[in-house]
Amino acid sequence: MYCKRVQAPCSHCGTLHALNDAQVGGHPRVQFRCSSCGKNTVVKTRGVDSTQVLSPMPEFARSGGGPGFSALFGADARDLFLPANKAISLSVIAGPARGQALSLEKPVAILGRSGADFPIDDPNVSRQHCVVEVRGDTVRLRDLDSTNGTFVGQERVRAAELRHLSEFRMGLTVVLVTITPKMASPL
Repeated sequence: MYCKRVQAPCSHCGTLHALNDAQVGGHPRVQFRCSSCGKNTVVKTRGVDSTQVLSPMPEFARSGGGPGFSALFGADARDLFLPANKAISLSVIAGPARGQALSLEKPVAILGRSGADFPIDDPNVSRQHCVVEVRGDTVRLRDLDSTNGTFVGQERVRAAELRHLSEFRMGLTVVLVTITPKMASPL
């Protein structure tokens, strides 16, 4: 009998674990104890080759420095750029900061309570809660190891790809992403 294996890294130390059919079964989420560090990790199973860790960002993947541009992105920072033909904006549609908006002028925007490109006055939002990164037509959301998490739908995410009219939540605040064609300037 053929046994499928799902590869899942520990979210604390990065040790890779092979989970078999008996462990995964038909469950949408599976929790396992790491054989190296002894801590628990929860994973969402999406088939044999695509397992996504849902628990907080693994310690091995966190940057060692503060949340500055270089520390957050490292070598990837060079690849971030805004599309020439589109305008991207973030609008708060629910929560204490409802009505606030930010039109992206640079390919990265940190959202948080203080020291952020887009300050959000919500007591449930971390000081530097999450970041929106733009690489041309691709817009990504990444949680910055926030206390209360970043959610897309009902799922807590470490990272997610956003599209036109995508929504994400941090604390009581819901943010709407709009990606629209830029208007040609009159001559």
